[in-house]
Amino acid sequence: LQVHNKLLNSVEGCVDDALLGLVCLNPGLCQLQGQRVVLRSDLSSLRGRVALLSGGGSGHEPAHTGYVGRGMLSGAVAGDVFSSPPPGSILAAIRAVMEAGAEGVLLIVKNYTGDRLNFGLALEQARSEGMDVAMVIIADDCAFTEPGKAGRRGLCGTVLIHKLAGALAEEGRPLVEIVERVSRAAQHIGTLGVSLSPCCLPGACPTFTLAADQMELGLGIHGEVGIKRSKIASADEVVTMMIDHMTDSSSQSHLPLKAGDSVVLVVNNLGGLSCLEMAVVAGSAVRSLESRGVSVARGISGSFITSLEMAGVSLTLMVTDEELLRLFDAETAAPAWPITGRVPLTGRSRTIQPVQKESAEAESAGTEGPSALLSRRVLQQVCSSLLAMQEELDELDRAAGDGDCGGTHARAARAIQEWLGGHVIPDCPAQLLSSLAGLVQERMGGSSGALYSLFLTAAALPLRTQSTPAAWADALHAGIEAMKRYGGAEPGDRTMLDALCPAVQELEGLRSSPPGGEMKVLERAVQQAELGAELTRDLTARAGRASYISAARLRLPDPGAIAVAAILRAVLTSLKSGA
Repeated sequence: LQVHNKLLNSVEGCVDDALLGLVCLNPGLCQLQGQRVVLRSDLSSLRGRVALLSGGGSGHEPAHTGYVGRGMLSGAVAGDVFSSPPPGSILAAIRAVMEAGAEGVLLIVKNYTGDRLNFGLALEQARSEGMDVAMVIIADDCAFTEPGKAGRRGLCGTVLIHKLAGALAEEGRPLVEIVERVSRAAQHIGTLGVSLSPCCLPGACPTFTLAADQMELGLGIHGEVGIKRSKIASADEVVTMMIDHMTDSSSQSHLPLKAGDSVVLVVNNLGGLSCLEMAVVAGSAVRSLESRGVSVARGISGSFITSLEMAGVSLTLMVTDEELLRLFDAETAAPAWPITGRVPLTGRSRTIQPVQKESAEAESAGTEGPSALLSRRVLQQVCSSLLAMQEELDELDRAAGDGDCGGTHARAARAIQEWLGGHVIPDCPAQLLSSLAGLVQERMGGSSGALYSLFLTAAALPLRTQSTPAAWADALHAGIEAMKRYGGAEPGDRTMLDALCPAVQELEGLRSSPPGGEMKVLERAVQQAELGAELTRDLTARAGRASYISAARLRLPDPGAIAVAAILRAVLTSLKSGA
């Protein structure tokens, strides 16, 4: 096992540095001098109200300091990483809020032995000084079917209690009422986590080992052992397994949940999952609950109580009613609490129908005129050429990119072939180019798809009213300018423009060519394209993905330029055969 690198100033000072960083960025927070205690900056607003304090070991950020603010906690006490804070710091926090005029203090504590002992000792000391202090212990873990003497662990459900209690305290409710109401709510909260990796304390090795293809269900937020290890499965399967276990009535730790119930859902990142993965899990959780007839009244996703960099997620469910939702929705200034919508998630429309553009072309009926038949023949030749070159283009691209240039062009070719089989080609060149632009944009993908679509879209405009040789010259020039404007490349940058630009420049001759001379202009244009493509082997890439590759490694021509030259050669070949 190896010690994981962490971006810290020192192992010994990491907690103090983190607290300093938090208060530096949040003017609503301040630190109690000499203590690892974060308090609201507006302590005077506590006068006549109940103050709320929580805390625990560091390494679970944003818990609990991120929940300090109007509408949530009055303060939070931090210990060393994964270690309960000392009673002296807790007592100092109690004294500070009482001195500010609080009429009582509620300690919200996760059910871990160290937290119970140290917060309990501080509570007794505060009471001996005449202060009115109460404590609620949160034990929302649904992992163990038969919990031992220590009971269920306190997990992410604690954050929901911060929110409910904070709203009640802000309303000026008395201490005894807040204790009674949040204790009742806590009985209807359940949490279960799953991990794909361990975590590492600063300066230490991983807390446990887990095979690359394994996950562990039901572990604690300090890396404590879970209930089962198994092969990693899909997000849908993992979420189903988690909710099944959480609601299994044969377990002493289960959360009673039935069809018709309404819940608040918290999808909590244990530290190391990407935002992409979290969104996938959140969608799986909502669908799984709704499939059971459970209504998701509210839902939040993010990092709420973490385990350093552990790659994992926990799901917290709170069976709710209108009063709990009112408290959940109440405003708060706590920096780590997300902005939430105040509408039920279940039952709302999640899609908006896109605007359907009416097509000006016939779809699958009618006959094609001579120009349309010629266009069909040209497109078929272009597609055949690109499909035949797929491996050649991919091989060229492996030296300069990700090796998919041939596959990308082949994807476009197959899409065009499919389109040709089900459509009557319009006689109007502008309509044809617009249709092809939409097709490659949707089906080709990548930057090549966008560039070709730009070229075709811009080229279609000059051809709306006429299709003379001069109009075609204007169209090709417009296409080139659009590619340069949005793609950022110029001739000489080792891109497809190095083949396309000299060809389009040669095609300017269409403006003055005599009748019947267009084919000679096209032949010269194709020759210029092929020459330009070949010369890219001596150019330094200054645009596109190849610009990140050492020039010493680029000794082959640019695959995009080769593809453009091949397309123009196919056009010429087809036109000659039909002449």
